[in-house]
Amino acid sequence: MRDMKETATTEPLPPAPGAERYPALDLANSAVALPNGQFADLLATPAGAEEWLVDRGLAPVDTGMRELCAGLLRSLREQVRALLGAHVAGAPAPAQALTAVNDALTRAPSAALLHWDPDRGHYREAAHPVTQIVEHALAVLAADAADLLTGPDADRLTACGSPPCTRYLLRHGRRHWCSVRCGDRARAARAYARRTRSGQD
Repeated sequence: MRDMKETATTEPLPPAPGAERYPALDLANSAVALPNGQFADLLATPAGAEEWLVDRGLAPVDTGMRELCAGLLRSLREQVRALLGAHVAGAPAPAQALTAVNDALTRAPSAALLHWDPDRGHYREAAHPVTQIVEHALAVLAADAADLLTGPDADRLTACGSPPCTRYLLRHGRRHWCSVRCGDRARAARAYARRTRSGQD
């Protein structure tokens, strides 16, 4: 996706159906292919990643996000997307994605850990505050992804049926697209295909 023309990192579409209930689904959709070869990534910069977490109650304002932590969030997004994509396709879950999600689930620090240093002796220290905030957010998102994939809504998970859109959603009835815009584009494409076929008859 990265070879596409990058767009602004503001929200290009309203949340897909189900994203309001599942932050992990919202995370998966935080990068999206758009018409005309454009691409939007809400986590492309540390500031964008921090805003995304703050807006979802996963980090306090002025966290001071750095590129390393933003990169961890983008990495988890790609692994969650891999799991969702495999589920929708009825394929086995990629081992690397399972490992990444399970790692995120278990990395959130819950206490200041015990350390030893030749000069200081034994001491306790928590992780860097920003790292701790991000690891907690990653754990929440990973747990949410696991809940989505193992819960009653897993059967409703689908990919948007309006190329080039790459978002996932929870299907409602026969709706297979993530937004009105994608739905209109899908209907227009079907109408064009029908006109083209009838013109060739």
